[in-house]
Amino acid sequence: MSDVVLPGWMQAPWSRLCRGIERLPHAMLFSGPPGVGKRLLADTLAARLLCARARRDEPACGACDACRLRRAGNHPDLFALEPEAARDDGAAGERKKASTQIVIDDLRAVQAALEVTAHQGGRRVVIVDPAEAMNPFTANALLKLLEEPPRDAHLILLSADPRRLLPTLVSRCQQLVVANPAQAQASAWLAQQGVVDAEGLLALLAGSPLAVASLVAQGANQALARFVADLSAISSDCDAIGLAGRWEAWNRSREGQQLGVDMTLLSDWLLRWCWDLVASKSGLSNRYFPAQAGLMAGLVAPLPLSQLLDCYNEVGQARRSAQHPLNLRLALEDMLLSYQRAVSTGKRS
Repeated sequence: MSDVVLPGWMQAPWSRLCRGIERLPHAMLFSGPPGVGKRLLADTLAARLLCARARRDEPACGACDACRLRRAGNHPDLFALEPEAARDDGAAGERKKASTQIVIDDLRAVQAALEVTAHQGGRRVVIVDPAEAMNPFTANALLKLLEEPPRDAHLILLSADPRRLLPTLVSRCQQLVVANPAQAQASAWLAQQGVVDAEGLLALLAGSPLAVASLVAQGANQALARFVADLSAISSDCDAIGLAGRWEAWNRSREGQQLGVDMTLLSDWLLRWCWDLVASKSGLSNRYFPAQAGLMAGLVAPLPLSQLLDCYNEVGQARRSAQHPLNLRLALEDMLLSYQRAVSTGKRS
C-alpha cells in the first residue's frame, strides 16, 4: 500500500512528473510560495524514484526494503542539503547559533557519496531545501556538479524565490511551479485536517495551507492573537520600548521557541501589517489581516499616506536583516519605534 497522500492542488504537478518519470532530467527546480507543498512533492518524487516496486505513474509502495529504509530515515541513496538551523535539534544549546546557510562542506560530502555506485543499485536523489540558502561558494560548486552530473542521480532544488538563484543554475534545471490552491480548496483541505478558524492565518500566510496547518499545530492562532493585540495597543502614548522587551522575552521563552517566534517572524508579520495599513489608507482591501480591516481604517484615517509608506520601508529594512540581528532587543526597539511614530498623529521626529 502506498505511503503517499498528496493534497488535491498538487495532483496536477505530480501527474506531470509521473508522465516523464523514466526520463526525468538530472536537475529539477520546484518553485512556489512557502508552505505550498514543494518539499512534500519533492519527498514524494524521491520516494517514487527510490522505490523498488513502483512502475510508471504509481507512487512509492511504502513496503519494499527501499521504502522501509527511507521511512526510517536511513536510505543510503537519499540526501538532503539543508541549513544547519533547519535540522538543529537544540542540542547545541547556547554554545553556537546554527547556520542559516547551506555550506560547501555539506555539498562536498554529498558529492563524494554520489561518486560511488548506488547502495541499492538504482537511483540517487538529492533534495536542496531551500536552494536560496546556498552561499555563493556552495552555489558555484553545485553549478559545476550539474555540468557533469553523476549517473542515475537526481537533484531537486526547492525555492520560494528563484530570482535569488544563479541564473546559470536555474537554466540547468527543469522548472516546475507549484501554485497555492484557491481559498475555498485550501479552507476545505484545512477543515479535513481538523484545522478550524484558520482564515486569518490563511490570509496572513498568503494562502499556503500547509504552512497554516504547521503553525496551527504549534499554537500559532494564539501567537497571532497576541501579535494583533499588542499592535492594536500601540499609540503615541504606548511604550514601544516596553513592548520590545516583552517580545524579546517571548522570543526566548519555551512557548516562543516552539512557535518559532523570532525576529524574522515578527518583522515579517509587522511588514504585512504595515502593507495592510497602506492598503487601507489607499482605499484597498486588506490582504493579510482582513479581520482587522475596521480597526485599521480607523487607525489610518488621521494619518498621511507618506508617513505609512515611510514606516513600511523602515520595517522592510528591519526584515532584510532579521536573520542576523546584532542585538535582538535593539532590533525590536528600532522596529517598534518606527511603527509607533507612524501611527502617531503627531509629526515624525
